[in-house]
Amino acid sequence: MTQQTEGSEQMEQSLIDIAVESWRFSRLFGKVVSKLDAGESGRYANQLRYFQKKVEESLESSGLKLVNVEGQPYDPGMAASALNVGDFGPDDVLLVDQMVEPIIMGANGLRKQGTVMLRKVEA
Repeated sequence: MTQQTEGSEQMEQSLIDIAVESWRFSRLFGKVVSKLDAGESGRYANQLRYFQKKVEESLESSGLKLVNVEGQPYDPGMAASALNVGDFGPDDVLLVDQMVEPIIMGANGLRKQGTVMLRKVEA
């Protein structure tokens, strides 16, 4: 591996790490904003959307994309590991209840596997 390729991969990994931490912070900040009264929350919600947009644009310029699969049917082949998959039976229909870490895709496919929590679909 050339030094340039190694440096490029290291740069991409650093960007992925920052993106994951930004995503976590955005989720936390969003929960805090939702607890504010309507008069205060609007401004902070707008700042959060702006921050998230800037993160997405920066990732996009490097060929990366955050993927959120919350609310989607769980498929064992999806690019995310489920922390609580052992809590369910083989015949249970499952949904992704919460993303713990986002999936990060690149131009050449998966760059970082996500982590999810599942819930059973009630019939």
